[in-house]
Amino acid sequence: MTVASITSMDSLNSDVFYDILRRVDGATLASAACACAAFKAISNEEKLWEDVCYSMWPSTKRDDVKTLISSTGGFKKFYADCFPLIVNKTVPEFGWGDYSEYPEEWTEAEYYGDYDELESVSPSDFVSIVDIKYKEKTICSKVLWGIPNASVQNGWFSDCPFRVDLFSYASRDEDHAGEVTLSVSDGLPPVTSLERERKDGKLWQELHNGIRVSWIMVNLKVKQAANLSSWYAVDGQRHWPTSEDYVLHFGSVVPVKDISPCHVVKCIITLRFQVTDIEGSGTHTTLNLTEICMKLGNMEGGHVNGRNSLFVLKEALSCDRSKDYGLVLESCRLYSKVQSEIIEEKIRYENMVERLYILGGITAFVSLCCYFL
Repeated sequence: MTVASITSMDSLNSDVFYDILRRVDGATLASAACACAAFKAISNEEKLWEDVCYSMWPSTKRDDVKTLISSTGGFKKFYADCFPLIVNKTVPEFGWGDYSEYPEEWTEAEYYGDYDELESVSPSDFVSIVDIKYKEKTICSKVLWGIPNASVQNGWFSDCPFRVDLFSYASRDEDHAGEVTLSVSDGLPPVTSLERERKDGKLWQELHNGIRVSWIMVNLKVKQAANLSSWYAVDGQRHWPTSEDYVLHFGSVVPVKDISPCHVVKCIITLRFQVTDIEGSGTHTTLNLTEICMKLGNMEGGHVNGRNSLFVLKEALSCDRSKDYGLVLESCRLYSKVQSEIIEEKIRYENMVERLYILGGITAFVSLCCYFL
């Protein structure tokens, strides 16, 4: 057996390059395209990016999603749009009293700024592609076409807080139609009792560090897509509202300077797990995924209503993005910090007004007593 010497990259067959590149992830494939002309030519192959998307987002294997991606520019464009996460590098630090009225009391012209009222934004324009993984295992994949029970002519949707609950609506997705569960066989640490879990928090840490969520929103009309999730959990609560419940929050901060008076809106993706089976040995510990929902919140802790949410979702598709998860996390933390300060300022103001009312009432009562005495 003889080994031939290789004098240049050009002497290698292109099939060898293809075989190498089809084994790498998307980030490596994109980097390889910058290495040489041969790699660049091969990296433009749509089949390579199709395989990358299949691996990262299993829901893209569905025929209807394949057709959707092809119609919006192909798998390479889809990956470029959805792999980097939405990042907002500046969160305005303004106070609760910086504007005189609550957003919901503003007129549409004031709230939307220069938005053209004739601009058409329909709930049917949006498609949600959701994939949830625990470590390397896909535990849930769902696709939701349109926003259920929503219409811009529907007063109920327009005025109520925006919320999409994947487990509450039927869609074209038949996968994972039953319960979504995790158990010790999937890698969960055994839990012998909830009392012990409250002390060591092993199960909570495993969920917080192991769950990955992708919520891709596609606009059919403008052929744009973006990942509204943060992949990793940004915060959460354990043993709430009951001792068996664990809540994880994912999401992103969307700059909406020309839409909302507070200039930013937070996309909040919530997953709720519930412990359903614990034995003394811990070998039968089981968690059920009972809730997957997405909503939009403002800086005062309120929710964006249905009609306004359509403009926010459309704006999110053209936001700045970054592959640096640290920037995404820092953006969410800064938002939470400013939001807490605004809510605290609002509470102080309301307490002050309440004390003034009480003092005024006492003064009036004493004055009335003195008058009759």
